[in-house]
Parts: sequence; structure tokens; C-alpha cells
Amino acid sequence: MSLTSTEKQILAGIPVGSENNPDRPEFPPEDPKFPATPTYQIQVPGFSNVWLKDESYNPTGTHKDRMAWEIVVTYRNFLLAKEGGQMNRPLPHMSIISSGSAAVAIQSMLRRFKLPNLKVLVDAHLDGGIITQLENLGCDVYKTDLSKRAYTWRDILALTNNQNGFDITSGTGLDPQTRFYDWLSYEIMNTSPDYCFVPFGTGTLYENILNRVRSEASSEISDPRFQGDLFKACSCNYFGATTSDPHSKAVKLYSSHLPFVQFDEQWISFYRLAGYCGPLSDVRQIQESYLEKAFSLANEQKIQCEPSGLAGLALMLQMENDLPRDAKILIVNTGKVKR
Repeated sequence: MSLTSTEKQILAGIPVGSENNPDRPEFPPEDPKFPATPTYQIQVPGFSNVWLKDESYNPTGTHKDRMAWEIVVTYRNFLLAKEGGQMNRPLPHMSIISSGSAAVAIQSMLRRFKLPNLKVLVDAHLDGGIITQLENLGCDVYKTDLSKRAYTWRDILALTNNQNGFDITSGTGLDPQTRFYDWLSYEIMNTSPDYCFVPFGTGTLYENILNRVRSEASSEISDPRFQGDLFKACSCNYFGATTSDPHSKAVKLYSSHLPFVQFDEQWISFYRLAGYCGPLSDVRQIQESYLEKAFSLANEQKIQCEPSGLAGLALMLQMENDLPRDAKILIVNTGKVKR
């Protein structure tokens, strides 16, 4: 099956950068640059060297825009396969479980490049304003009770009426643990922090960072995007900040079930012992009081954020008595969805 005229236009309209050349970055598509978002120093009482990697500068306001771009690249690969006679079907729809930010980012990118609309499975209790935003963007929204059980990719496709499509939530074929946030991971590693604090919801960003460190540590040829200190990258203590409180203000970090997360105690224990991260690296629960302190501190410095995106700062404040006051600390702000 050859490309239709519309598909030819779509393929021609997707910009081609480079997979790993920092001089030819691929993101954001309208103005590619590396690094794509800024890192700047912030004030945290008692500490002298705290920096913020600010993903709120992305097109829809969150780090999920980077994943959204990779979905567009996936469609480009589909079109190239179809052009080469390796695919003989229409472009498939994608499905995802989302609480808002991922779906907003992906659908915004799909709509920009005139690709099939995203099918989104949301919790039945999700805020109506978010659902309206998704529908206005063109998403096909489906509701269910996500607290009942863990949903498989087959469940997700069935519940979104997308049996012939693909599920992003579970999509190992999309290589989410190394590809969704590979450029962001290098931007983080290149700052050479002693401690790095990252929000941990699905865990994909945290996994991407450590997998990229592992890649650099175990490869004889360094990725050209890596411009940092390998010893520092491997000795940095990487902390994921999460919550198991269903009533937390960090609503995007809580899930009743996370069936597709690669992270577990064995995984991080292996990475620590193999020297791919500092000996303290781990995922920890945040206390709500520190989340409120972090949000207040960020607002004072006019940082665009939401509680989930600033969970790393909350965990840092929670651990302040265990951290050297002059250590270089990097906080990753995953941003806030623009409305």
C-alpha cells in the first residue's frame, strides 16, 4: 500500500533532526535546541548550590512534550515503512491512560502534524475541566474506575475502542525507558550534580536517566550528547519522589496500580552495586507538609509548577538534614500544563 497524498504531506511536514547529534537536535520541533529547556540556580534556605531544570518552558508546559515528540517520530517511522511497502494498513490510533498532562502533550503534537487523534482512558473521577480540555484538543476520551485493578494493554485498547491500535502506557516496543526522555536525561547528566531529585509517577523519566548513565558507563564510545563528567554521573545520588497517598496534592504521582513500571528494589539495588548511580539512590515517599513548603518556595521565585512537578524539591526539603549544604543539587521541575 503506497502513501496517500495526505500521508505524503504529513511525512514531508515532520522535521528531521538527529537522534543524537547535539548540533542537530530534534526538539522542540518548532525551534530545536540542546539543551531544550533552561537550568538555573534557585534559592533554598540553608543551601548554596541548588539548581532547577525547568521543563515548564516546553510547548504545553511539561516534560511530557518530549515523549509526545517521540510519538510523532514513531508515526514518521510508520509512514516510512508504508512508503517502502513494509506496511499495508492505515495509520493506527494510539491509546494511553492519563491524568491529563501526557494526553494534552501528545494530542497537541498529533494535531499539529495532522496525525490520528489520541484515545485516552481516564479515571471516572478525573476533574471535568481536564476532560473538557482533552476533548477540545480532539482526544477521544473514555472513562473507567482505574482503582479497581491493574489494566493490561489489551484492556486499555478494548476500553478505548482501539483493538487495532497501540497502547503507549505499556508500549515496550516504543522503548520508553531509554527513548522518551533521552535528550532530557543528557541535559540533566551534563550539569554534573551530586544529588538529583526527580518526580516519580510512572517512573519513566527516572528510568531514562539511570539507563542513560548505565549506557555511558558501559560503552567504550560516548554518546555525543554527553558533555558531563562520567564519574560525577555515576556517583550522583538520584532520588525519585513519589506518593502513595490517594489524597495527596501531587495527584499525578499517585496511582492505584503501576503495572508497567520497570523500577523495583532489585533494579535499583543492581544499579547501585554496578556503579551506575550513587549509593543512596532510591525512590522515596514525600510527606505532604514538605510538598506545601516546596510549592510555596517555588511560587516565591515565580517558578511555573504544580505540586506533582515540584515533588523533587519537596523530597529535598524533607531530607535537608541528610544533605551537605554546599553539594550541587539539581531539582527537576516537570512543569505544569498550560490551560
